[in-house]
Amino acid sequence: MKTFYASSFAAFVISLCYITYPAMSRAAADQVQEFQKEQTKARQQEQINQTREREQLDQLQRDQQLDRTQQQLDQLKQQRTGIPQPQHQQEINQTQQQLDQIKNEQQLNRLKTELEINQIQREQNPSRQKEQLRQLQIDQQMNLLKDQQRKFQVEQDLNRQRSPMGNQFP
Repeated sequence: MKTFYASSFAAFVISLCYITYPAMSRAAADQVQEFQKEQTKARQQEQINQTREREQLDQLQRDQQLDRTQQQLDQLKQQRTGIPQPQHQQEINQTQQQLDQIKNEQQLNRLKTELEINQIQREQNPSRQKEQLRQLQIDQQMNLLKDQQRKFQVEQDLNRQRSPMGNQFP
């Protein structure tokens, strides 16, 4: 009789293990999966933060370049004391408009980028979020190159206005 109870108890313990093992393994797998999701989310958040920081640094550099160009234009205006020639005044006004337009477009791009970053952060699909982040970084690089090209053009215009050969005004 003792062997019957011992056998029954052993069978009970073995069946209990078979019943609880899948539940325990599922719980462990769920924990591992949750941990992986958290790691992925943390990495993506770090990428987003790096992108935001890089955009802020690029924007600061563009703002500094525009400030220098604005100072050059202001110096040129001061050098041209007296009654400015109509063509010279028109060139100065045109350069000022270009600078103002660049500043406005940069501010608009800054807001657009911030909205895109916020949208990327709300994306639930990690691979889609990564793709959106990559595309945003490409767009930022394109905007940076365009801004540099436009700044270079404005500086060339300023240099032409300063040049005695390119400008017959004193």
